Amino acid sequence: MIHSSRRPALRALAGAAALALLPQFALAADAKPRVALVMKSLANEFFQTMQEGAKADQKARASQYTLISNGIKDETDTAAQIKIVQQMLVEHVDAIVIAPADSKALVPVLAEAASKGVIVVNIDNKLDADALKEKNLVVPFVGPDNRKGAKLAGDYLAKQLKAGDKVGILEGVSTTFNAQQRTAGFTDAMKAVGANIVSVQSGQWEMDKANAVAAAMLREHPDLRALLAGNDNMALGAVAAIKSAGKTGKVLVVGYDNISAIKPMLADGRVLATVDQYGAKQAVFGIDTALKAIKEKKPQKDLPAVVETQVTLVTK
Repeated sequence: MIHSSRRPALRALAGAAALALLPQFALAADAKPRVALVMKSLANEFFQTMQEGAKADQKARASQYTLISNGIKDETDTAAQIKIVQQMLVEHVDAIVIAPADSKALVPVLAEAASKGVIVVNIDNKLDADALKEKNLVVPFVGPDNRKGAKLAGDYLAKQLKAGDKVGILEGVSTTFNAQQRTAGFTDAMKAVGANIVSVQSGQWEMDKANAVAAAMLREHPDLRALLAGNDNMALGAVAAIKSAGKTGKVLVVGYDNISAIKPMLADGRVLATVDQYGAKQAVFGIDTALKAIKEKKPQKDLPAVVETQVTLVTK
């Protein structure tokens, strides 16, 4: 039995304990959002640029959010990227901005993140619509229209071609939406001019793999007129293959991404054109979408499906 004389003292102690907790709760409420940026291969200059852009933005807005950036070594290492997302959930981030290595395989773990109240935003490579629907998940895609961007480069190349000219397409990882869309954009442009697409093969976004694929295409089709590469890394591989085959100036090349390594090749004509999708800003656009959702306390299901960003043709 508690004596009445002890009750006020106990109440005072309880009140003091409650007050002691208040600053902690206030700090938690006012804490900066923690945003995880999960990218594909950091061996690719495009994603290095994306990461640098995000870090510069966070430094400029240090009072607004905390950034945790991660990337995989190999663009096809989907399992490693899934593990990164799982680790971000363990670290209780508030948002995940992701360039998925695979359009379907990342959906289940991102659905798990959303179910835990983490805001999920998709950049670079669009998640598969059917896979999202199956999980009843809405994830904003913040990025360019890849088909439209690739068609810009394809249309520019088409001015140098005539009907019947043979061309090859170096596709990115074939299971990814952006690779498929860029191939579709290139195909649109080639069909419009009547060019003959003799081969579409994956270079898996990588220079060395694209180099081997391009070399094989050149051997199989000695009269090949052009190679359309789904990113500039693969365009670099194509240029090297063309040089090895002794066909510099005879086989035209276009790329996509406008990385710094492609600029000298644009200048001397080894690459005809590329497409700038503003890699340094792309992650920032995704981060902005996530921060806006957090600030407005919007649930995942109420976020916009698409936030389209700019693409620009870049030539000599």
